[in-house]
Amino acid sequence: MSTEKLKSSGTAACTTIVEQREVEMTDPAPVLTEAEKIIERRIVRKIDCRLIPITALIYLLCFIDRSNIGNAKILNSDKGDDILHTNHMSTYEYTIALMLFLVAYCLFEVPSNLMIKIATPRRWLGFLVMSFGALCAGIGGTKNAASVTALRFFLGAAEAGVFPGMIYYFSFWYRPEELAKRIATFICSAALSGAFGGCIAYGVGHINGAGGLEAWRWLFIIEGIPSQDVKWLTDEEKDVEQRRLGIHGNAVAKKINWQDAKDVLLDGRMYMHYAAYGCAGCGVASLSLFAPTIVQGLGYGGLQAQLYTIPPYAAAYVFTIVCAYLSDRFMQRGIVAAGSSLLGAVSYVALATIPGEHFKVRYGLLCLATAGVFGGPPSLCAWVGNNSRTTTAGALATALNVAVAGPSQIIGVWIYRAQDAPIYRLGHGVNAGFLFLSTIICSCLSVYYRRKNAKLAGTNELRWSV
Repeated sequence: MSTEKLKSSGTAACTTIVEQREVEMTDPAPVLTEAEKIIERRIVRKIDCRLIPITALIYLLCFIDRSNIGNAKILNSDKGDDILHTNHMSTYEYTIALMLFLVAYCLFEVPSNLMIKIATPRRWLGFLVMSFGALCAGIGGTKNAASVTALRFFLGAAEAGVFPGMIYYFSFWYRPEELAKRIATFICSAALSGAFGGCIAYGVGHINGAGGLEAWRWLFIIEGIPSQDVKWLTDEEKDVEQRRLGIHGNAVAKKINWQDAKDVLLDGRMYMHYAAYGCAGCGVASLSLFAPTIVQGLGYGGLQAQLYTIPPYAAAYVFTIVCAYLSDRFMQRGIVAAGSSLLGAVSYVALATIPGEHFKVRYGLLCLATAGVFGGPPSLCAWVGNNSRTTTAGALATALNVAVAGPSQIIGVWIYRAQDAPIYRLGHGVNAGFLFLSTIICSCLSVYYRRKNAKLAGTNELRWSV
């Protein structure tokens, strides 16, 4: 996907209104008339049509590019044509390559999100999309472990800004009660990537040896290649859009407000948000990289294992959309995230304790665990953005929320060890522990914000999202 194509898409199309605002909006939004409410619904539909498809596609490609190495590990392994054999990689070297991707992902998220305020969203996100596609395709030409590891590191750096950047960008256009559903649409792309990645890997597995290349090389090449004025809003619609956002309107200041940045860094409340999201990160990372391996442990081998990675992600897709709808409909971020994490935690505990011969039961539990892992992040991401009061705070907090999840994601790389096959009790147990902790943190934060809101009763101050 070229930078020009991105510029003409929804992600790029709506930057000028946002970039022209120079001050934070602090007055409450005026009450809209019935006629303006009709215009508002039309505006939201237009924004959805411009932003949702392209951001979902970008994140789908992004997540496929990062997770296809998990498919490459077992693709045609029965013939010795997988990435480990042909590149003479040990399991340890493979794990190091996975880990360094996450190290780069953590290091570059905050700088990348701040670059959006300097370079503008359309230019910076366009550059990132072009970069991660080229790097992914490059892995298909590697000959040894060192080159795979180096390209994975740079791939992590390129992908680091995509997810938090799109969340931050959405806050320019949607009110708090509209965010979770929209964030879920592209987070669900991560779930879809597991399904599409399995389908693509299954198909590519049948062209092993074509053009003198192993199938895993074709997998990286095929999955790596695809990757102004707001003229579509009338003047009346632009005015209503600014008015409807009101106090929630995020304006992009010409310069970064370093005092706001300092306040975010010293706010202990925000680190509880980061911890809740970080606990979910272990499950997301381990599933994206080891789902084919886990499925192998459930009794499915070869190309069949690629196909059986699809239903867990399909279940996660539906569950995530439902959770996001409930989160927006009732504005209950903490309860929805806690409930999703609890489902995942209980499912992982069951996976770790049920005997290995009960393949069908354990496969069903894997579907529930995957749904629980993916169901919470949209609410958690919307929550941290809703409770940031300025644009610099929003940019920094959104990036930190994802970056602080890095250590738990790195842990997720190491917990599904070859010696633990086929039950993988260690991996399932660690994921269960993290999700139980996320459940507790989300519940405590929700109670904390409810108490803060109770103290604001009778005032005009902006309420905290619970």
